[in-house]
Amino acid sequence: MKRTCLLALCLLIAWNTRAQRKAPAYPLIASNTYFSLWSFSDELYASPTRHWTGKTQALTGILKVDGKSYRFLGQEERPYRSILKEAGHLFRYNLANPLKNWKENAFKDQDWKESAAPFGDDPAYAKTTWKSEEIYLRKTFNIGELPNQKLFLKLNHDDNVVVYLNGKNIYEKEGWVHEYIYIPVKSEYLKKGSNVLAIQVKNTAGGRHIDADLVVEPAADKDILTATQLGVDFEATRTVYRFRCGAAELAVTFLSPLLLDNIELTERPVSYINYAVKAVDGKKHEVKLLFTASSDLAVNTKGQPVSAWKLNENGLSALKSGTVEQPMLKKAGDDVRIDWGYVYVAAPVAYKAKQYLTKVNEGRKAFRTGTPLAGTSSMINQTSVDLNTELDFGMVSGTEIEKHLMIGYDDTNPIQYFHQNLPPLWKKDGVVKFTDLLAISEREYPDILKKSIAFDQSLAVKATKSGGKEYAELCKMAYRQSVSAHRIVKAPNGETLFLSKENFSNGSINTVDITYPSAPQYLVYNPELLKGMMNGIFYYSESGKWKKPFPAHDLGTYPLANGQTYGEDMPVEEAGNMLILTAAVAKSEGNAAYARKHWKVLTIWTDYLVKEGFDPANQLCTDDFAGHLAHNTNLSLKAIVAIGSYAQLAAQLGEKEVAEKYRAAALDMAAKWMEKANSGDHYALVFNDKNTWSQKYNLVWDKLLGLKLFPKEVYEKEVAFYLKKQEVYGLPLDSRKTYTKSDWIMWTATLSDNDQEFQQFVKPVYKYALETESRVPISDWHETTTGRMVGFQARSVVGGYFIKMLADHWNVK
Repeated sequence: MKRTCLLALCLLIAWNTRAQRKAPAYPLIASNTYFSLWSFSDELYASPTRHWTGKTQALTGILKVDGKSYRFLGQEERPYRSILKEAGHLFRYNLANPLKNWKENAFKDQDWKESAAPFGDDPAYAKTTWKSEEIYLRKTFNIGELPNQKLFLKLNHDDNVVVYLNGKNIYEKEGWVHEYIYIPVKSEYLKKGSNVLAIQVKNTAGGRHIDADLVVEPAADKDILTATQLGVDFEATRTVYRFRCGAAELAVTFLSPLLLDNIELTERPVSYINYAVKAVDGKKHEVKLLFTASSDLAVNTKGQPVSAWKLNENGLSALKSGTVEQPMLKKAGDDVRIDWGYVYVAAPVAYKAKQYLTKVNEGRKAFRTGTPLAGTSSMINQTSVDLNTELDFGMVSGTEIEKHLMIGYDDTNPIQYFHQNLPPLWKKDGVVKFTDLLAISEREYPDILKKSIAFDQSLAVKATKSGGKEYAELCKMAYRQSVSAHRIVKAPNGETLFLSKENFSNGSINTVDITYPSAPQYLVYNPELLKGMMNGIFYYSESGKWKKPFPAHDLGTYPLANGQTYGEDMPVEEAGNMLILTAAVAKSEGNAAYARKHWKVLTIWTDYLVKEGFDPANQLCTDDFAGHLAHNTNLSLKAIVAIGSYAQLAAQLGEKEVAEKYRAAALDMAAKWMEKANSGDHYALVFNDKNTWSQKYNLVWDKLLGLKLFPKEVYEKEVAFYLKKQEVYGLPLDSRKTYTKSDWIMWTATLSDNDQEFQQFVKPVYKYALETESRVPISDWHETTTGRMVGFQARSVVGGYFIKMLADHWNVK
């Protein structure tokens, strides 16, 4: 009986833990691709807050109730204690392949050279130069008393590495890492007296680098408790947490007001954190709160020198921090964070908030212990600074008391567009200082909060009506992630530019085949933003800067939009994307004015597809991770639908003969496609192999745009076949692999008019979102058998989840 009760209790605990999870990661601050902070754990206090790339950008929060401190936000940085460096960080090393027993403690290494780590070929980081193919390292060190804390190997390596401790293999990896990693090591591998750490590193390509240490985890602070998280609500623009802190209950709301009908508000790089406190025991309690933001929010790599200041302007008290160097627009790439401009934390002066600058952890320690701090108005040229804001709620009863903070980022000039630096959208009408923008944001907060709540409720209702509760939850997950993977600026000609970053893909800016899958969210909520994704590509061709008869793949590498940097074109892919999306804009706006503006280049692209699109040559498509593919039937579908889209646009513009000509071409190609791709109960992946299959997600635009190039039976046959190919976590992309793209699954599902069939596609994707081990902003590329991400994270393409809402928005039957 006891065993049965224990099992039931374990199942209940497991169920409660699982039930609380709402997403792989939770957006906290979601303004743009540089100002984007997330919690990668279900409990807000269970991990440090991170930039979408995974780098720690720490926000922490402590609530003090009657003198007891409860941590509810983030994890405090607790510096690891080095074991090796206590003995001096010198290694003996050899560049030639030594004897087999080189890793053993008894090996005699007195003939090896000795020098300081790190070793490598980059003088900016390496203390000792290493340029050969291999390097062997040994470090002998003595241990007096064995540590009772957890032991870790701290390692940064490029490329292949094997690490031994006292002859035992403790880590081995092929490839490289781009930052220090911490690998748990069994403490019994250490011994009193003499120990040896031995490392072999082999360079396979590119640069070379190695640094290693053995470190122990510091003891946890005993004067701070952990809050009890009662729940989390995940909405389109808000993430709301509820905690119990002793006799007080705390609600924390992170609001990023990405209301797409208001482009200027969407672009405004200011988010709100609201705190609501009440007592739950019928008594009054003294309550104070400390919020701390790290200056790491303003650096690309930890350790970049920073400065910080305390301000009092426009009815706000504020803290500000940024790098000393301020290398504006000097870095471009994927795994890159902003290191110019300034992060701000601001509170209304009326709150009488205490704001102070400290070294790491000093402010939190002083708050917990009640130790007074000497005030300082600035800290110059530091390695890291904590920006601390203390809110006093006074004596709190059962009546809720609310206070809020603002956190914002002034990035000075966020984008370079064909070698011209573009200012942020908010710098206009006399608003030139960021503190002016903060003052506006403070005045508008009540109205913004009201509108955000109304929008969240509206989205939830409409998404649930379109695709059910689980579909609605996926749309909520996608909303902020998609928007905040962009930046909105004005081009020199006054056009809106809504520029995406190809997050954890290759860092390209304004990639056309990122725009294509993202489009449904913006067609539902503001087609002007979809045009903002297309304007730069049109300009690139129409200006003569891009001379090929199909669109460019991208405009550069984020944040430098100076021309395509991707190494290969996608001719059919990008031409098809731009034509289909132009037709989608026309359908949304009820006219073809946007197409008329770009008619000449649209015609060039259409003629290219008529010539080259039906049976595509060996080339890449948007699923470029799968490699080159000739005779791609799904890519052929895109070309056919694109030609049909052009014909539809011509008809809208009164070009009857043009419309008839190109519609006839599209219909002829569609008939040939059905014959050539037919494989009995489905249509093949490629024309020349009927034993293959693939998701025909491009076909959805034939349905949504009402082109009627293909009979409904084509949709039905494909959907019926797909339902037989489902795996635990979704429908594979095609017959080559078991991985998938979740955005394409949503498009494929929308081919069906049957709600039950639609749910059969959606449920495994939702299951993936709740069960994946990949705790990152949702990856659109995952394994359908294991639920693990394959690559990509935090990308804008999850805006494609809104395609079913778009079909209903357009009343598609």
